Amino acid sequence: MPQLNTSTWFITIITMLPALYLIMQLKLLKMTYYFAPSQKTFDVQPFNNPWQLKWTKIYLPPSQLHHS
Repeated sequence: MPQLNTSTWFITIITMLPALYLIMQLKLLKMTYYFAPSQKTFDVQPFNNPWQLKWTKIYLPPSQLHHS
């Protein structure tokens, strides 16, 4: 059975690492990063709800009627 020649593995791995690093750097350069949205000030106008100025009567459901 022939033996596996591993004499070129070291050079292959050593040259592969910088190549992969450069490929990843080039891919990261092509990415577009969006800036965070700026804070906007909104004019808050109070909204008058009709139930804020008057009392409302809360009725019990028919099954829980209180008999006096």
